[in-house]
Amino acid sequence: FMPNTQVLYLSHGGGPLPLLGDPGHQEMVNCLQTIAARLKNPTAIVVVSAHWEEGVPAITAAEAPPLIYDYYGFPEESYEIQYPCPGHPTLAQQIYSQLHHAGVEAKLDKQRGFDHGLFVPLKIMYPEADIPCVQISLLNNLDPEQHLQLGEALSNLEVEDLLIIGSGFSSHNMQQFFAPPTPDSVAKNEAFESWLLETCSSPSLSEQERRLRLRDWATAPAARFCHPREEHLLPLQVCYGVAQTRCSQTFELKILGKKASMYLWQ
Repeated sequence: FMPNTQVLYLSHGGGPLPLLGDPGHQEMVNCLQTIAARLKNPTAIVVVSAHWEEGVPAITAAEAPPLIYDYYGFPEESYEIQYPCPGHPTLAQQIYSQLHHAGVEAKLDKQRGFDHGLFVPLKIMYPEADIPCVQISLLNNLDPEQHLQLGEALSNLEVEDLLIIGSGFSSHNMQQFFAPPTPDSVAKNEAFESWLLETCSSPSLSEQERRLRLRDWATAPAARFCHPREEHLLPLQVCYGVAQTRCSQTFELKILGKKASMYLWQ
């Protein structure tokens, strides 16, 4: 990927809870602050969020996208969270052109705002909200190969000090988050996380093997237990498509009492 581009796959936690002082998210908050301190300050941020799916990749193109509070049943203050970062229509157009050039059909969206997959982690990492952001959707067919290709198409963006974030959750079984752990559920969570860690970071895998593992992720141990639906994993395939190499740093943590991970390419 382009020199000076940094790529991060992060686990963004449960809705607005990381911003509400929830103790089950303290490790996540600390981890994101640690990562932000290690990153070179970006001139722009591109976020691929688990919370937006379209028939073709859609790209936010407004100058000041509003926030979308795409969660329900939380305290009133969680619908008053502000993150007034600017959009970046020029970068949105550049991304659109880059995808078009790579044969990936895409569309610009001047209406849509930023969802919590963007504003929750960024409010922790860059609280000043002064870095322009563009959000890109997943494809609603959830095809891992097409998400790898989406990342590959983004890998040649010529933007100085760009940060590309895949905002998802490394293990995302909603029912398990609020169920008491059992030996079986703990073993499954750990088995998948261990596979993911090896896949993203092991120097003994060739890049072809790494890519195949991410394409065929559903054959991994406990894959469907940890991702009954894969929208929270697919931002990782996009990140790997951009980087096309093993990550430079891994971060292991617990979120809501379950093992989770984040991956950085620098």
